[in-house]
Amino acid sequence: MADQLTWVKSSYSSSGDGNDCVEVAAAPRAVLVRDSKDAGGPRLTHAPRAWAAFVAYAALG
Repeated sequence: MADQLTWVKSSYSSSGDGNDCVEVAAAPRAVLVRDSKDAGGPRLTHAPRAWAAFVAYAALG
């Protein structure tokens, strides 16, 4: 499954040099988040409803 994911970089996590990015991928039953500098490293897995709540809350600030 990990090879079939489409990862998208966040435009808000760059330090200016483009190397400090968070990437997000949508899977059938989860939303995955990883550090773009360590694509093969650990990933955080979130339920889609929890991720949507986080994004909505982050948009308030």
